[in-house]
Amino acid sequence: MSFFETIGVKTVLVIGTVLRVCLILYGEWQDRTQIVKYTDVDYYVFTDAAEFMTKGQSPYLRPTYRYTPLLAWLLQPNITLTPLFGKIIFIFCDIITGYLIYLLCISQKVQEKVAVICSCLWLLNPVPATVSSRGNAESIMAVLVLLSLKLVQENKVVLAAVIYATSVHVKIYPAVYALQIYLYLKPESFKVGSGNSVSKLTDDLWPNKRKCIFVCVAGGTFLALTGTFYYWYGWDFLHETYLYHLTRRDIRHNFSVYFYMLYLTMVTEHTLVIGLLSFIPQLILMVTFSIKYRQETALCWFLNTFVFVTFNKVCTSQYFLWYLSILPVVIPKLYMSYSKATTAAICWISSQVRINKNIEINGLMG
Repeated sequence: MSFFETIGVKTVLVIGTVLRVCLILYGEWQDRTQIVKYTDVDYYVFTDAAEFMTKGQSPYLRPTYRYTPLLAWLLQPNITLTPLFGKIIFIFCDIITGYLIYLLCISQKVQEKVAVICSCLWLLNPVPATVSSRGNAESIMAVLVLLSLKLVQENKVVLAAVIYATSVHVKIYPAVYALQIYLYLKPESFKVGSGNSVSKLTDDLWPNKRKCIFVCVAGGTFLALTGTFYYWYGWDFLHETYLYHLTRRDIRHNFSVYFYMLYLTMVTEHTLVIGLLSFIPQLILMVTFSIKYRQETALCWFLNTFVFVTFNKVCTSQYFLWYLSILPVVIPKLYMSYSKATTAAICWISSQVRINKNIEINGLMG
């Protein structure tokens, strides 16, 4: 009997929680005693922005705060309760992410053992555990995206639209799932196995009640959030939350395939044109995947996220979590030998370790 047949998902959730708590405690020690700090610099940015909010001021008074005001609002207990509050929230979201992976795998009717293994790929993975315990907020996005995925697959249209719109508000990248969601939503009378389970693209493009409800609710939620925060914080909110990320250029902490080209052309007159052209491969591939895999929601979301991250002008370490959180849901349907999967994982991890060491520790850009 294998290890995964003797334990359940609850045990894995507990182990994952203990791992992250230990990392937080270790991080406190390292921050106090070592030159290289464990806590992510962004966590201090979040905390400073939260402090402004506790005083009734704009979080955008904190330079480099380029996130939704919701995040600063959520982390106000960093000031009023304990500086560790945000990290606790992030590791809690990390654990919820692992449980959502388990539930999504079970919904695909895979064996309990396989579902537990897939959840372990997140819960016992040192990458997301380290990122969340350092005070990075990506685990919140993982929860929002996986919860949206689960609700879409269950045809809970209204709630799915609200959560999905919130995820796009928090970070723009889930917008790449919009076309697939629209194509996926079938009329209420549609029944799988009734002879029309594989519908034509023209049929999927045609509006129906579910599609209209999703578009209206998601659009309304997004506009409500945007309008409210624009009323409170004005242009600073629009620029820092949305527009900055559309025009952002980073020639240091960047794993993008366009990194060197952007580095060489950063001061030329063709910078804007090059930046716009870089969107073309993303657009072509994401539209293609959204159409081809419109009935395979998890697979399509993984592929679109992978394409978005890989061909984006800016790609930092945290971006990898955007598709790594969906990968365990896709794995049960992949036809790949253990040897190939292990080799691929080793190659990916070793390359990340080398590049991260050069960029983050040695300060090298190449």
